[in-house]
Amino acid sequence: MSVDEKLRVNAYLVHTRPHISVNFEKCKKCQDKPCTKLCPAGCFRQLPDGSITFSHDACLECGTCRIVCRLGAITWDYPEAGFGIWYRFS
Repeated sequence: MSVDEKLRVNAYLVHTRPHISVNFEKCKKCQDKPCTKLCPAGCFRQLPDGSITFSHDACLECGTCRIVCRLGAITWDYPEAGFGIWYRFS
């Protein structure tokens, strides 16, 4: 089974309160936008006008986004107990 196939069987219980918040004003100052290239779940997308969109629904809770954001635009915390991703393959 490939990694992509394994990731497709994971389950998510998405909370209405996101565990990640993004300061989009700071994002505007970022030239290379590494979060859009390095997030394994593709939660960050760059639009044609250069702005960023974000959706926490498929977040793998790996923390990559907060590590690669040089401007500190991403605030990341673990989801409340019982919410987030449930890995079915380790």
